[in-house]
Amino acid sequence: MDIKTNLSRSEEWQKAQRGEGYDGNVPELVAARARCTTACDAFNDSRDSSRRNKVKLWRELTLDDRPLPPPAPTQAEDDALFAMEPWVMAPVQAEYGFNICLGQASYINWNSTFFDCNPVTIGTRTLVGPNCSFYGGFHHIDPIVRNGDSGPFFEKPIMIEDDCWIGGNVVVLAGVTIGRGSTVGTGSVVTKNVPPFHVVAGNPARILRKIDTAMDEDSERSKD
Repeated sequence: MDIKTNLSRSEEWQKAQRGEGYDGNVPELVAARARCTTACDAFNDSRDSSRRNKVKLWRELTLDDRPLPPPAPTQAEDDALFAMEPWVMAPVQAEYGFNICLGQASYINWNSTFFDCNPVTIGTRTLVGPNCSFYGGFHHIDPIVRNGDSGPFFEKPIMIEDDCWIGGNVVVLAGVTIGRGSTVGTGSVVTKNVPPFHVVAGNPARILRKIDTAMDEDSERSKD
């Protein structure tokens, strides 16, 4: 039985997808995380830096079973076949892997971390700087309920829309949506939703200004 089918039958996994407290230490979830750790190691340790190999390993990590196109005659032509695929730079760490969805021509720099029990979505042409973390999971603040690692886990999805720029060393917390075309300053901790076409920075991240761009239908530039 494959990982996704096995998890679809798991009561604890279904609780997690509904945002309810769940037991993250049941065997089927532990096995799914172990599978992802192995896939991350394969991606990170590979010395074949060709686009074909990196796309292949990323698809294995994310359980994307789409077949690769047949090889092209030259390396340059073969690389061009993957021009719209996401760029993901090693090393990367993920919890489950298959709940990460990257848009076309997105770029994920070194040392990214994904807690993806709930979906972590990063949109088309979005750029993510080095050392960024996407924390879709969290624990209860009451230490009695938390009970070390034995209490309930909680999850919320993360959504980063198209054409965003996430600076280095940014942390995005569970349940956050970053709107289209927005920029997050280096070192920020994003705890709340960011509206489209805004610059935010800080810990916690706060709005600094609106971005004036023709991409924004409400901007003055788009009306010229």
